This record gives sequence, C-alpha cells and structure tokens, in this order.
Amino acid sequence: MKGFKYIIVVGVLLIVGYLVKDLFFNDESYNQAVLKFRESKDLTFRSVTRSPLPDSLRRAFNKLTYYAPTRDYEVSADFTPIESAEPVAIPMTTGTKEPYFVKGKASFDLDGQTHTLTLFQKAGSVSDTLFIPFTDQTNGFETYGGGRYLDAIPNGKTILLDFNKAYNPFCAYNPEFACPMPPAENRLKVKIPAGEQEFAKRD
Repeated sequence: MKGFKYIIVVGVLLIVGYLVKDLFFNDESYNQAVLKFRESKDLTFRSVTRSPLPDSLRRAFNKLTYYAPTRDYEVSADFTPIESAEPVAIPMTTGTKEPYFVKGKASFDLDGQTHTLTLFQKAGSVSDTLFIPFTDQTNGFETYGGGRYLDAIPNGKTILLDFNKAYNPFCAYNPEFACPMPPAENRLKVKIPAGEQEFAKRD
C-alpha cells in the first residue's frame, strides 16, 4: 500500500512538473516571438525605402524602445459587433478627417476595472483586422502623447487584445504623416505599460 501511495505522489508531482514546464516554455516562446517581431520592425525602420523616419533620423537610428513583453497585457476581451451603415469622420493630426466604419466594442477587465474600446475599419478596407486607436495613462510620460494603435481580429464573441503589440502612429516619428487621433471613448483611465514607448530621436 505504501508503495502504491508513493507511485501516486510521484505521478502527481510529474504531472505538476510538466504543467509548470509547459507554462514556462509557452511564456518563453511568446516572449521570443514578440522580440523577433520587434527586431524585424527595427530593420524596417533602418530601410531607405520603407522607413517612416526622415533621412536625418534614419541614419542615426538604432532601435525602438519598448516595455518588456508580459502576458499580463495579453487580454481576452468580450467582443460586440456593430455594423454601422455610414462611416464616421475621424480627425487626423494634420487637421483633416478620414472615414472609418465602427465595427464593434471590446470590453475587458484590467486593474480591477472594466474598460471598453471602440474598434474601427478604414472605409474601403476588406481586411478582417480591426483598428484600435487609444490613449492610456502612460501617454505623454512614457509613451507618445498623441496615443497609440492596436490591431486585432475578432474570434466570434471574443477578441484578443495584445497590448505588447501596441505601436506608435507614424506621425510620432515624422510630422508629415497624417494619423488618426484616438476618439474620446478610447481614452483609457488606466496605465498600459506594454508595447512601444515614446520614440527617442537620439539613440
């Protein structure tokens, strides 16, 4: 009987060990994938033909600055689709406006509060990827003051919001670009210390 109990205990410990190992390597694989994506983006920013940076900044560019990836800010949100008949006019940083369709709302819990973001699709686009311009309490301090963007694809009644992939608009690097400004309903009353930080013009 004692031997049987010993086998059960060892079996349970092995199962727990495998689960912990699996969790660790899943997180490690996720972090590595995020870092690879960031390295690829840095290469794009060094490119003569694809970089949003003006030549004076591109030549001195080293890399973008990010928060360390963490799955605490990979959030599964409830998705409520909306099929707007007419597009809304989103103000741009240049003072113009461009048409975007409202495609849904994403609601999620973070830091003990429930938050909601409106998701858009640019008029004329056929992509399943939805556009989320937002601000949070890091803007103007650790991140670009004009807000950041996030892209996500709905999966039925849920949508994965990975703030580790939050990125700056091109006008954060070059004011000649026209960038959509986050609407009032997408101004989050919480810090999101994930994704891209404010661009340092001198690396």
